[in-house]
Amino acid sequence: MRENFEALEKCPANYVPLSPISFLNRAAEVFAEDTAIVHGDIRRSWARAALRIRRIAGGLQAKGIGLGDTVSVIAPNIPALFELHYAVPMIGGVLGAINTRLEPETIGYIFGHSDTKLVIVDTQFRELVDAAMKDAGISLDVIEIEDEGPAASGPTYEDLAEAAPFEGDGLPEDEWQAIAINYTSGTSGRPKGVVYHHRGAYLMAMGTAAAWPMGYGTSYLSIVPMFHCNGWCHPWTVPINGGKYVFTRNPEPKRLFDAIASEGITHLGCAPIVLQMMAESEHKPDTPFDPPINAFTAGAPPPPAILEKTKAMGMDVMHVYGLTETYGHVTQCIPQTNWGSLDAAGEAEARARQGVAFPMMEPVEVVDREAHAPVPRDAEAQGEIALRGNTVMKGYYKNPEATKEAFEGGKFWSGDAAVQHPDAYIKIKDRLKDVIISGGENVSSVEVEGMLYRHPDVQTAAVVAQPDEKWGEVPCAFIELREGATATEEDIMAFCKERLAGFKAPKRVVFTEIPKTSTGKIQKFKLRDMLGA
Repeated sequence: MRENFEALEKCPANYVPLSPISFLNRAAEVFAEDTAIVHGDIRRSWARAALRIRRIAGGLQAKGIGLGDTVSVIAPNIPALFELHYAVPMIGGVLGAINTRLEPETIGYIFGHSDTKLVIVDTQFRELVDAAMKDAGISLDVIEIEDEGPAASGPTYEDLAEAAPFEGDGLPEDEWQAIAINYTSGTSGRPKGVVYHHRGAYLMAMGTAAAWPMGYGTSYLSIVPMFHCNGWCHPWTVPINGGKYVFTRNPEPKRLFDAIASEGITHLGCAPIVLQMMAESEHKPDTPFDPPINAFTAGAPPPPAILEKTKAMGMDVMHVYGLTETYGHVTQCIPQTNWGSLDAAGEAEARARQGVAFPMMEPVEVVDREAHAPVPRDAEAQGEIALRGNTVMKGYYKNPEATKEAFEGGKFWSGDAAVQHPDAYIKIKDRLKDVIISGGENVSSVEVEGMLYRHPDVQTAAVVAQPDEKWGEVPCAFIELREGATATEEDIMAFCKERLAGFKAPKRVVFTEIPKTSTGKIQKFKLRDMLGA
């Protein structure tokens, strides 16, 4: 009877708070002698890596870091930032990995808004931290990491590693406890602090390992910046099966290809722009990778032309979709067996969709917000992607109004316009703010960009709305040409007019360097500013 079931209670034997720290503890035992970290001459086993992390945690604890304290870190992808993904939450702290390409004013704001108690910085960025603190009018304790930058001028990260090891399992009392805070890009107004919890980080890692998959023997190449959604939570994923985490510090194609060759890379994640850099690099190998490398790509939808090139290079690329607010990727474009009958271009088109939900998420909906109902699955009706699941943020730090708006009706509203195909796969048409409405017709900037990438002279493309007296707004294309290319505005416009409906074709082409974030996302708001839009 019901009361008999309800009489059975949670206890330490049958209920343990979910936390990715459990994966580290297990890897230190199960995969003790397997290689965990590779960075230049550094090679550490999981047993050594775990002990070092515990020493760093002990060192942080000795400096007064404890439950709910934010530790901000500014560093490239190096072992120290990986270690801090465990050492900070192990003692109850909250990791704040900050974008290294932000300006001092924004970094100073983040220090203050996140209630930062300690800053850990790679020496390359020490001047940036000093300028940020000066701008914000605050003074914080700073610890410097010596990697490839100049010598430290004060206390160093290696001093932390000399401390007595932290004792205990490091698990939180409550899995809802904050584990990290990540700041949105702040394309309009101040950036918002997105708070992750231990439960979500654990389930994100498990969902990724199950659905990619990343089995025993995984050799993972670190490209996704760990300040971006905590590296899509891959630092918490790789230990599940005792994988190897390989660092190059900078994602330069030669460094990446050297690491692939020397470390037997099996998996990597990156933005489409990095895939393009690799596919077009003079350093790429003469023959395709065998076996193929498993690659996640996210950010802007990858142009099918780039997917064709990476497949020819020997990369099995899966497009994934997500946001900072969802710990990174929460949908995946799982290949279907019938795609094998498609030609290369058709398969690339199918793979460019954003797909279906990861296993830690509930089914993804594309919703007509005005009608409060899912749109028909006809690949035509457009709505907004709405998400529910275990890897949706706790909320925005110190911003209850924005949190309430984001969670209206029990869903997280993505701000992305999409359609849903009969097979349930979603395809983004645009950010809602990027949809171009020309003479009453909706124009997807993503669709136009995909066509522009098929032009042989186009290196990078972005399309935004340009105000127009007759049509309200029309597509304007910003183009970066390949080195030595000579295409003109007339050439680009004619190319598009031959392949797109007239109202979709760009009415203006601007050749310029296109502004991007450190993760390769194009900053369309800056392009709109250039047009006065």
